[in-house]
Amino acid sequence: MSANEASGVSRYTYRVTWSSEDGEFVATCAELPSLSWLAGTQAAALQGLVDLVADTVEDLVATG
Repeated sequence: MSANEASGVSRYTYRVTWSSEDGEFVATCAELPSLSWLAGTQAAALQGLVDLVADTVEDLVATG
């Protein structure tokens, strides 16, 4: 089991769309709408955001 699966972030709702304004794909998370990740490919945008969400959830749990 990966760290992302263990933390439960694989159960969150993710969306990757093309941003004409940025010229890259942007990934967002419905449960944490203030977070996003830009990348040149859909896969990289999604992975970057999943990692960011995992770090954010870890920080939130650590700080109560």
